[in-house]
Amino acid sequence: MTRKQLSRLLLAIAAVGAVLTAITVQPLFFGGDEAVAATSPGYLPPAKHVFVINIENKGYDATWGPASAAPYLSQTLRGKGVLLNTYYGTAHNSQPNYIAQISGQGPNDQMQSDCQIYSSFVGAGTATPGQAVGSGCVFPTSVPNVTDQLKAKGLTWRGYMEDMGTPCRHPALNTVDPTQKATPGDQYAVRHNPFVYFASVTNSADCAANVVDLSQLSTDLMTAGTTRNLTYITPNLCHDGHDSPCVDGQPGGLASVDAWMKVWVPKIMAAPAFKNDGILVITADESDGPQSDASACCGEGPSPNSPLPGIAGPGGGKIGALVISRYTKPNTWSTTSYNHYSLLASIEDLFGLSRLGYAQTPGLNRFGLDVYNAR
Repeated sequence: MTRKQLSRLLLAIAAVGAVLTAITVQPLFFGGDEAVAATSPGYLPPAKHVFVINIENKGYDATWGPASAAPYLSQTLRGKGVLLNTYYGTAHNSQPNYIAQISGQGPNDQMQSDCQIYSSFVGAGTATPGQAVGSGCVFPTSVPNVTDQLKAKGLTWRGYMEDMGTPCRHPALNTVDPTQKATPGDQYAVRHNPFVYFASVTNSADCAANVVDLSQLSTDLMTAGTTRNLTYITPNLCHDGHDSPCVDGQPGGLASVDAWMKVWVPKIMAAPAFKNDGILVITADESDGPQSDASACCGEGPSPNSPLPGIAGPGGGKIGALVISRYTKPNTWSTTSYNHYSLLASIEDLFGLSRLGYAQTPGLNRFGLDVYNAR
């Protein structure tokens, strides 16, 4: 039995008798009062386009260390930006880390099991900071995410999912997710596509228009006008490093991550939007390293729906992140502690948005002059 399978089994057993206790709840509704007002620090660069790429289940040392099996990523690309060497995931398993990046919502038992059932979230109220109390995977329209914020401000976004094919592809509500395992010709994973876990997206025309196959990215990058303000990219189960070997015979792991990066990152960096005012962030969802690496960051602790955000311990482990931009100095470091909630808060800062969920945690580090250091 693999580590992930054991983790899922333990969570399923624990969930049978789970009872939410000691939580002060309110009606399940998230309005403007739930979000902390945005500030506009003077150090923020005038960036108008943010690109985010996630790889899968790779700890810091494996990805960025001297023995990395991804030399293009860990050496060539690393030399072009600032490496955040104390950047952490926020949960185990994968799915809640993606949710954290776009909404600030913490994990619950079903999310920690990677949402084997594409279940409706059943809520009992809210808890500070901006957390939906309950269990399930697909949040109601009352639970906001960054796409709602961008749309309200007249800004644009698009999620690019490799192998998704049909735009907005996801299972029917409360049915088994058939994409938990790659099959020949289809290595798309719904659990790595955070947008389809929010009814505000799936219940609107935005889903078909903005949650699209990766193949559309090349066309969208051709002009700044067709490049969205937020571009969120998820490779398939082979190219994100999750599978090794892959069902199509590719090696998988970091070797396939590196091959994919060689194709797509130069396209992004050559795009007019990126060259003019873009920021590229490359990170992982979580570490799949030893339990000692499953450490927490940035004040992270028990959440309303989970005594531990991770399975082996709090947090999702140290993963690192690389930020490349005209606003960063090549081959530099930041040792400031960050996590996925920090990434969300930093994106919201750049676009002048209020902060959602755990992105509003008091004292949470957000990208500053240690990252935007090319001044």
